[in-house]
Amino acid sequence: MPGWVTEGFEEYARRLRGRLPIKLIEIPAVRRGSGDIERAMAEEGRRQLAATRPADYLVALDERGRTRTSVELSQWLGERQLRAQDLGFLVGGADGFAPEVLARANERWSLSALTLPHALVRVVFAEQLYRAVTLLDGHPYHRE
Repeated sequence: MPGWVTEGFEEYARRLRGRLPIKLIEIPAVRRGSGDIERAMAEEGRRQLAATRPADYLVALDERGRTRTSVELSQWLGERQLRAQDLGFLVGGADGFAPEVLARANERWSLSALTLPHALVRVVFAEQLYRAVTLLDGHPYHRE
């Protein structure tokens, strides 16, 4: 990833460290040749599921998923914290998610109706987690 992506993600991860530690697990993309899309998606799906635990509450970040406002995300996160659920957020490969990943996901969310590059999703989502935590804590970061 470009330096700005790493810097942006790390900035929000640092801000969250004491309140909501986040761990980034990168799954390498599978090389694609002509006609190999289904095979590549299946392999990426296997890798994603192998990186999760059975008890994890999984959210697939998918352009066809449900949208949430920042306030709604904060409320959702607060509910998950009360339930002491470990969360996993998944970003699909270049061609989307394998059907097995979508079947395993507890929810599907869309960050935008636009298709976003993975690098931008990483930074935007980390910022939104930070924003959600500051809303829960009554911090003035978020303004309506």
